[in-house]
Amino acid sequence: MSLLFEGRVVLVTGAGGGLGRDYALAFAARGASVVVNDLGVDTAGGGRSSAAADKVVQEIRAKGGKAVANYDSVEDGEKLIQTALDSFGRIDIVVNNAGILRDRSFPRTSDLDWDLIHRIHLRGSFMVTRAAWNHMRKQKFGRIIMTASAAGIYGNFGQANYSSAKLGLLGLANSLAVEGQKHNIHCNTIAPVAGSRLTETVMPPDLVASLKPEYVSPLVVWLCHEQCQENGGLFEVGAGWIAKLRWERTQGSIVRQKNKPMTPEAVRDQWDKICDFTNSVKPSNVQESMGFVINVLSRVEDGEAGANLTAAPTSAASESKMNPTVAMEHKMPPGVFTYDHVQCILYALGVGMSTKDPDHLRFLYEGHPDFSCLPTFGVIPAHLAVMGGELISIPGIDLDYTQVLHGEQYLELYKPLPTSGTLTTERSVVDVLDKGSGAVLIFEGKTYSGDELVCYNQFTVFVVGAGGFGGKRNSDKAKAPLPPPKRAPDAVVIESTTRDQAALYRLSGDWNPLHIDPSFAAMGTFKVPILHGLCSFGFAARHVLKHYANNDPSRFKAIKVRFAKPVLPGQSLQTEMWKEGNRIHVQCKVKETGDVALSGAYVDLHPASEASPEVLHKVPQGGGLQSELVFAEIGRRIKDLGSELVKKVNGVFSWEITKDGEKAAQWTIDLKNGSGSLHKGPYSGKVDLTFTVSDEDFMDVVTGKLMPQKAFFSGKLKAKGNIMLSQKLEVILKDHAKL
Repeated sequence: MSLLFEGRVVLVTGAGGGLGRDYALAFAARGASVVVNDLGVDTAGGGRSSAAADKVVQEIRAKGGKAVANYDSVEDGEKLIQTALDSFGRIDIVVNNAGILRDRSFPRTSDLDWDLIHRIHLRGSFMVTRAAWNHMRKQKFGRIIMTASAAGIYGNFGQANYSSAKLGLLGLANSLAVEGQKHNIHCNTIAPVAGSRLTETVMPPDLVASLKPEYVSPLVVWLCHEQCQENGGLFEVGAGWIAKLRWERTQGSIVRQKNKPMTPEAVRDQWDKICDFTNSVKPSNVQESMGFVINVLSRVEDGEAGANLTAAPTSAASESKMNPTVAMEHKMPPGVFTYDHVQCILYALGVGMSTKDPDHLRFLYEGHPDFSCLPTFGVIPAHLAVMGGELISIPGIDLDYTQVLHGEQYLELYKPLPTSGTLTTERSVVDVLDKGSGAVLIFEGKTYSGDELVCYNQFTVFVVGAGGFGGKRNSDKAKAPLPPPKRAPDAVVIESTTRDQAALYRLSGDWNPLHIDPSFAAMGTFKVPILHGLCSFGFAARHVLKHYANNDPSRFKAIKVRFAKPVLPGQSLQTEMWKEGNRIHVQCKVKETGDVALSGAYVDLHPASEASPEVLHKVPQGGGLQSELVFAEIGRRIKDLGSELVKKVNGVFSWEITKDGEKAAQWTIDLKNGSGSLHKGPYSGKVDLTFTVSDEDFMDVVTGKLMPQKAFFSGKLKAKGNIMLSQKLEVILKDHAKL
């Protein structure tokens, strides 16, 4: 399938000739609207002309494409972006290509030589990209290309000014890739080799002629397409060849000793080891880089001067600090956990339960006739036993807590958990996997009440930098995550966490400062402390238990999740659920960013002991209702602004949603009584206005694709009752982009 850019708007700087011209022609040929920017200066930055840009625009239009010219300097970035907005209404893609040369040997480089190069290459790219950034954020799409050079990567005689600016562009691109990721803004860097005005002075004519720009533009086009998920990459490209570059680092050596000064002589004596790229590592982000530095501190405290930071890969696991056989043969003493109703209630509060919901009281009040322990409380005794301080002392495992990531979790219950008592957890290492860049450790915990096995936990953790010991890559003992069905979810729940969610959850025993201490979180490159993965795990399990098991803990059998992305306290969790028999597939997203926080997840339920209606109205076979998401958002708005909406609207609206001609769901929006509410299913009160509409037509109405009046007169939207009240629905349906 061809890569097309219909509806996309592209700005190419320095597009009057060479690479820029070819980029502009390539994008236009694939349907993009192109802003052709060129100041019309010579290779040293002198002179000015509109002819170059005009000629490229004429070429594009002659072929039936859409293009406009811009003659501003890249230092006036706002003007370039404004041209795109004025001409085409948006900006999607920025290719920072403009550049000049002022080559001089270093001692002959003047202030002007230095400043002009940096202004055009580095500052110019910054100004143009900054001007486009907020437009890309709002539309949740952007693709940015920075143009570096082999001279910037490797250095080159007579190009100190040019090389430093070009490498600066790589640093800029890498930071933008991190900041833009959650907004679907990707930024990549290319180091092209092509025949152009800038290269004809340093290459033989026949080589310039053979290194055609059209051998570079396909990479740029691909990197800018919405299908391409590459972000933060650096690519050398030319003559039809493309290669990706990355940083490489030696294992290094610790050259200081505890309570002793560090000396140049120690550096000299360890120099060969410091520079030895055998068994090198390839850090890809600041977090991995900081992990090594933090590791140094612990190694120094242990007196390991002159030691490598990670175990060197060997052909035999027995020669490495990571020895699976020894680890799995090690007998860990049982972990003992004594608790009462206080811990059960504290855990329930920690995973978001509240007295605002009457259904939650059975988990929050020890005097409730059906007082119960939430099923996922089963991770608590096992977590304290398995992930406690004794892990670091297990023989055969090279473990540093600063490099440990909790990857996956599986919990299975064999009976409902008691609300008090003493539980004993037998723990062991069941497998150790070699993933190259790290090691995967699989721990299990079997938790007993007396002699009775009540639950089983499997913890999967990833240890950064601990791979390369010659072990196997996969395990038949691992509980595998499963992808959800390829259809719309059958049910969706959106629930906000609180600002203090992590502070509350940690009281159940996970004291990692990453979840409370801003300075510690910053060491992990997080702007604020993050929520515990097992807290999000608890939220998702609650949603399934309520919607598919009527909050009956005896129905709960097992849960499996993979921790994909962090959640910040205060963000909303959007739990999407697919029912497949007694298995509920789950995907949990951060509502504000769209990032998937829990992936490959599922909850297994025991069959209901008797036929009883589920909390969620069943939808017809063939998939879930798109309108579920809209009503979930409406419910959130009512929760946030209920009293205000009641004053403005003063009405009760019923929605009957159909699918394939049959009634599939019923919703009631009460903006007349109390502080407002949203009900699913039959409504016992008086309704002022009832709408009947198909799921598909409902979505077209709320997203603005179908005018309500047109839907009404065409018979797609039926209304019964006080029709004049429908005018007040705009209050809750406005800003439809978020619906």
